[in-house]
Amino acid sequence: MDFHLTEEQKRLKKTVRDLAESEFRDKAHIWDQNDEFPRENVMKLAEMGLLGITIPKEYGGGGGTIFDVVLTIEELARVCRATSTILVTQVGDAEAIKEHGSDNLKEKYLPGMAKGEILSCITISEPQAGSDVTAMSTTAELDGDSYVLNGIKHFITNGDVADLYMVFVRYGKESSGAHGIGSILVDGGTPGLIVGKNDIMMGIRGAGHPEIIFENCRVPKENVLVQGDPSNNEGFKKILASFNSERCFNSANCLGIAQGAFDEALKYSQERETFGKKVSDYQGIQWMLADMAIKLEASRWLLYRAAVNGSEGHPELLEVSIAKTFANDMSLEVCNAAMQIHGGYGYCVEFPLERAWRDARAYSFGAGTPQIQRNMIAQQLLRGKLDVIRNR
Repeated sequence: MDFHLTEEQKRLKKTVRDLAESEFRDKAHIWDQNDEFPRENVMKLAEMGLLGITIPKEYGGGGGTIFDVVLTIEELARVCRATSTILVTQVGDAEAIKEHGSDNLKEKYLPGMAKGEILSCITISEPQAGSDVTAMSTTAELDGDSYVLNGIKHFITNGDVADLYMVFVRYGKESSGAHGIGSILVDGGTPGLIVGKNDIMMGIRGAGHPEIIFENCRVPKENVLVQGDPSNNEGFKKILASFNSERCFNSANCLGIAQGAFDEALKYSQERETFGKKVSDYQGIQWMLADMAIKLEASRWLLYRAAVNGSEGHPELLEVSIAKTFANDMSLEVCNAAMQIHGGYGYCVEFPLERAWRDARAYSFGAGTPQIQRNMIAQQLLRGKLDVIRNR
């Protein structure tokens, strides 16, 4: 059991932190205020090889691990969540194509995704199907050599700028529940793919979250990523495994936000004076800082364990559900405490704390809410999974 980062991992972490501080920090509030896509940041990620961090080297990527992605997101999220969230969608799609795609799909999409020439998005949520993914109604019906898609997706990160859409669909109108669910890749600009209104969000502004509508959208059947069979849930089971990596990335965003907020609060408490004393001299503030640090370190190692153990495949559901539930709650608690330490200034838009709190709130919705995670944790405990992860 080794709790130390390798020299290569330390270099990656430092490289990304330096990039975030020198290139992304000063404009992070602009992307937020204007709700503007940070394209220059995305191109910088591509230039640094970070967009294709897990894409195999034969397709122009870095061949990295899930843990490498977690370290990268953690450092980006300290500064700019629009940028870190965009990276999550790109990596998530690349991972799915790498695992499930045909050789033709890998050749067609992965090199462009690594270079930033193809930006992707994941379309899952629907107006009546959020946490309950099995309630989705978007269908893919086979017609000759194509599948015809019909349905509506919403809250789709990157949906207004994407060149590629990974669409979760129900193969066959007669299927229900988890049966028949799979995924298919749709190129941007395909007739019948309509980008609808962009929902204005409280946080993670700049990444874009529009509605995506499919109206008799015809897609070549060779673009099927995970085939769904109306008679079983095998396609859905394949998709579920990929959610565990997304939960790691969600947790990494929470960790990065909270770490950035803590750093600001620690610095401010040592500079600000009240009643002739530094704010950091007050025991009440010291206890707040100590509690924040405890929560950060606990979250970090829960997440790192899940990511490291999952870097040779998919993270373990129990480990990542525990990590995500803790990280979702922790990020809001730490950001709230950091705002309190700043006093009224923490509530001002000139300071990064209010933006951090708004952004942190969003991650409790994505990749399964903390309430859903607690349900899954309990189910895993009742199946004896805790002993499995303790003893490996």
